[in-house]
Amino acid sequence: MKQLPLTKQQLIAALISLSLGSVAQAALTINGSSSAESSARVSWGGADSLSEARKIMYKSSNSSPIKKVDNGYGATNITNTHSFGSSNNGFNNTNSYNTAYRGGFNSGSMIPISTDSRSVAVIDAETGETIYEKDADIARPMASITKLMTAMVVLDAGLDMREEITLDPEDFVGPKRASSRLKSGDRLNRAEMLLMALMKSENPAAKSLARNYPGGYSAFMRAMNRKAQDLGMTTAFFGDPTGLDKRNVASSNDLVKMVRAAGNYDVIRRFSTTKSYDFYVSNYSSGNRTYKANNTSSLVRSGDYPIGISKTGFINEAGRCVVMETRVNNRPAIIVILGANSSATRWGDAKNILNSLATRRTV
Repeated sequence: MKQLPLTKQQLIAALISLSLGSVAQAALTINGSSSAESSARVSWGGADSLSEARKIMYKSSNSSPIKKVDNGYGATNITNTHSFGSSNNGFNNTNSYNTAYRGGFNSGSMIPISTDSRSVAVIDAETGETIYEKDADIARPMASITKLMTAMVVLDAGLDMREEITLDPEDFVGPKRASSRLKSGDRLNRAEMLLMALMKSENPAAKSLARNYPGGYSAFMRAMNRKAQDLGMTTAFFGDPTGLDKRNVASSNDLVKMVRAAGNYDVIRRFSTTKSYDFYVSNYSSGNRTYKANNTSSLVRSGDYPIGISKTGFINEAGRCVVMETRVNNRPAIIVILGANSSATRWGDAKNILNSLATRRTV
């Protein structure tokens, strides 16, 4: 039977369910059915998953918006409650894995591959060992990889994810001209804007999230750079929340820290790996419409690999970029690819790494 895309009404119902504290199994399933045999890659369902999402998206004033697993340095021994099965790329809330670094960078044997992108880092997230790197300490433009940091800053603020945000003309003004299917006057709630930014990489959505931050846009940018400092990203700088600013730079090794930190946010895991979503967009001036969106990652869309976090990026100065967390041979790994000269090179390098991880001995 053909799977129908999630509607806005279903999303709102799920958000209400979260806020009311329901632990019903029929929670939110994105692009999939509730069957155990479903090929759905992203789902919210069951008491544990609903509880985690509620902690993040409906934080009370005296609670933490995330589970503190890792600050990016690789110096923690707390475990992450989510793992990714190699068979179905889905969330598994019963088999946890330890994300703590038990080794140091450059302490492991490299996987025997070559890559064509300008900068690459592959880290065994269980041991902390660097298992492949190429010019990984040089700061480079990161393009829309930026939006992972944008999402973390939004979630750290503990804002109401149901609050409606209206796109202003200024949300379409940035360091570069970029295509967008959004329009001035479009209205979505904060959760939908975040999903739009992470899955579809819509720049006006990211800009609007920053503009509607406590203290405004300038305060948001200060928070982004402060977060980078807290994570130990010594090469990083953020000049805007979208990645269109070529000044947004970091080394591949520093982006590993950012991806690790992003993995502590259940919403980022789910939203960044959503394959498709039909947004119902309200607009008083131009009328309401449905915006059908697909994930910018071909690997996420195909579902051929177990991917737990994903973000792509591109501007001319950055080349084609992608970061991801994966789990192969029951071991978690973080992959950062910067500066590919084409989309084919980016995905070729990514698949080469993933296939090499699949054949790597893990004794």
